[in-house]
Amino acid sequence: MADPRAFISFDFDNNLTEKNLFVGQIKNSRTPFRAQDWSSKTKLPQAQWEKLLKEKIGKCHLMIVLVGKSMGSATGVAKEIGFANDQDVPFFGVYVDGAGTSSTLPKGLARNRTIAWDWDKIADAVDQMMTEGKNK
Repeated sequence: MADPRAFISFDFDNNLTEKNLFVGQIKNSRTPFRAQDWSSKTKLPQAQWEKLLKEKIGKCHLMIVLVGKSMGSATGVAKEIGFANDQDVPFFGVYVDGAGTSSTLPKGLARNRTIAWDWDKIADAVDQMMTEGKNK
């Protein structure tokens, strides 16, 4: 499939800069997908936020979780992973902000599905996601 849609999940409190850099590089490079910056721009009541994000994730082919050093406190990311699982949206993680293989991962994200910020590896992971879950 050409140009799959990717939802970018990230720790809003700690990794907004990395999310902006990641999305900016997607727009200005030859990546094999496009990202939807559907993060909430305003604080919403929890139920409204959950409904909105679940809908947005369901419209994507895959989700990329940006894993920073403070991921253990990112409860919203864990919920987004749950929404992806519920809707059979495949996902993988990318280490950002100095995080690495010993960093805490959000609940539901496997270590063997989390990679370094390397565009060739990310492109390979996107290709793999397009053969999994609802993309089969």
